[in-house]
Amino acid sequence: MALSFPVSPEKQQALFLKMEALGIKESDLEESFTRSGGKGGQNVNKVSTAVHLKHLPSGIEVKCSVYRTQGLNRYKARSILCDRLEEKEKGEDSKMELKTEKIRKQKKRKERKRKQKIEDMKIHDLESEISEEDIQPDE
Repeated sequence: MALSFPVSPEKQQALFLKMEALGIKESDLEESFTRSGGKGGQNVNKVSTAVHLKHLPSGIEVKCSVYRTQGLNRYKARSILCDRLEEKEKGEDSKMELKTEKIRKQKKRKERKRKQKIEDMKIHDLESEISEEDIQPDE
């Protein structure tokens, strides 16, 4: 029986091709399910939707409870595993590393903007204080 996930056939085929390219076989994976918790109400409290996936040859472990359904979490866990193995092989050029670097740059940019805004507000406050003193006549 072939694995089937509740995603489009194109996405499923792309995942299987990526797994094959990285040398990941279903027999190398140890999969278990637990309850997710968090958002999702009664479903996540009663049904084991979280997926714990372990790639035995590399020892990489992935836990995925992003979605409310087990099928989507199984798909996502395999996708994350592929990304991590790719990252391990490629090193700095990997997709995960590029995303992390992009987020880091965005945070730095936001911090610079925030500091500049605070500085502008201080200057504006200082100017308003000076102009109020200039307006009041000396006695």
